[in-house]
Amino acid sequence: MEMDAHEAHEAHEEQTHFVKRVVLPSGKTIEVVYFQEAEGLTEAQPTAEPDQDLHVCLDCDSRLVYPVEWEEASSSNWSVLLHCPNCDIQRDGVFSQDTVERFDEELDRGADALARDYKRLTRANMAEEIERFIGALQADAIVPEDF
Repeated sequence: MEMDAHEAHEAHEEQTHFVKRVVLPSGKTIEVVYFQEAEGLTEAQPTAEPDQDLHVCLDCDSRLVYPVEWEEASSSNWSVLLHCPNCDIQRDGVFSQDTVERFDEELDRGADALARDYKRLTRANMAEEIERFIGALQADAIVPEDF
């Protein structure tokens, strides 16, 4: 069944759309186009949980909670599935943009700390290997066949 130009125009008028620029917790910006029927514009927005530190486990107080998945729940809230590696608890919740942005900043601080520790450990391991290699050279324990 084909629509003529008038019917297509009426169908287009029944649908509305809006474009929203969204800043993801990772810092990337995307544009999301929402298409809704005219009657559906007032759908209920999910209510965000109270402001909280998402990196802290509610069960064991571990500060190592990380996101398993997150997606936009509404224009100002995020649905986030959290996991605590200490007590292996997962919880799902809807949180405000501000809460999720603070969580993202905490995740960045944690990633930076891990990278610093990794570099420090790598240097320490390399220094130890160099010392062993020097000792082996000085003891004539390395011969061309070793390579």
